[in-house]
Amino acid sequence: MTDTLKPRDGKDVEEAVRGALAEAKSLEIVGHGSKRAIGRPAQTDLTLDLSGLSGVTLYEPEELVLSAKAGTPLAEIEALVESKGQQLAFEPMDFAPLFGTTVGRGTIGGALATNLAGPRRLKAGAARDHFLGFSAVSGRGETFKSGGRVVKNVTGYDLSKLMAGSWGTLAAMTDVTIKVLPRPDTEATVILTGLDDATAVAAMTAAMGTSCEVSGAAHLPAVVVSRIPLGELVAAGRALTALRLEGVAPSVAHRKAALSAAMRPFGEVDAIGDTVSRDLWRAVRDVTPFAASRTGAEAPLWCISTAPAKGAELMRLIAPAVDAEVLYDWAGGRLWVLIARADDIAAALVRRAVKACGGHATLVRAPVALRAAADVFEPQENALAALTKRVKDGFDPNGILNPGRMYAGI
Repeated sequence: MTDTLKPRDGKDVEEAVRGALAEAKSLEIVGHGSKRAIGRPAQTDLTLDLSGLSGVTLYEPEELVLSAKAGTPLAEIEALVESKGQQLAFEPMDFAPLFGTTVGRGTIGGALATNLAGPRRLKAGAARDHFLGFSAVSGRGETFKSGGRVVKNVTGYDLSKLMAGSWGTLAAMTDVTIKVLPRPDTEATVILTGLDDATAVAAMTAAMGTSCEVSGAAHLPAVVVSRIPLGELVAAGRALTALRLEGVAPSVAHRKAALSAAMRPFGEVDAIGDTVSRDLWRAVRDVTPFAASRTGAEAPLWCISTAPAKGAELMRLIAPAVDAEVLYDWAGGRLWVLIARADDIAAALVRRAVKACGGHATLVRAPVALRAAADVFEPQENALAALTKRVKDGFDPNGILNPGRMYAGI
């Protein structure tokens, strides 16, 4: 069993990394482990457990700024900002349903390190767009800081953008600062039922082109929507295309009427109110139709990003060859694709489809054997791979932090 180091503060993290360097041992960096099964299988000597670095260290609601230790649970932060009428606008998902683990165990450091983004990314951006600054320990065993507690900070390099999406391969973050935003007073969702995938993508594209400020656009085929307990919405067993509106009540009501009128050429239009709308978008955010309890704990699940107009076309290249199900988010720009076959042939098919349509794909859930054999993250061209290696060498020249989690040898 891998030994676990559980630091209490940033100084302990620095000492742990220096100790690993001195003994030529590698470190797996984890918070509460909610995303531990994503990426290539870990082959490390020690586990650096950052869950002990927990707690909000600064919160200024008037300035829309919050600082916390990296191991602070997202649930704790979300409850705090909600009490002040605010939110994490990048809408980070909870991976617990997909892996059949305990809900609410994701940390703020993990959300930023993986650059999470939910359905609201269309309007608010991803985690990296709300990441103001951090303190971290590099693979050299050196503590460094970047950014600050203001939204506009142009001094030096914006390392926050680099750390977002690095999956713990460059440094172990100890403290982070993020931007928070006001929470909408209410929300409503305009829905269209019974659309095929291509028509749904066209409808979502049209909706995003209106002035209605759509903050979420998703399409769930009938088999997928039937797994969400939404009462009368799924009684007919038909596909559901959802368009979310948020804001103050009078504005939402006005925009709902305008958007409904704009969508009528595409098919039957209806709307749902605040409570049911929130339940629906939580299910889309956490991809609960493909939860481990419904599809199997290791049923291969891909997250594919492409141009929204290419979403339906990409699925046409995948679905005829394998037994696949899909949930479209980001107006067709993000596809959650469940594939029954857990082999490298199906993985190669996904890679070919993505190459043909453009975009990138991540194998989010799969058996260990498949994650070891197939590319989990999008393969890089030679020039980009060389740049990735140089960045890794700059922060972690001995390759002790999450080695090989994203790419072999890095």
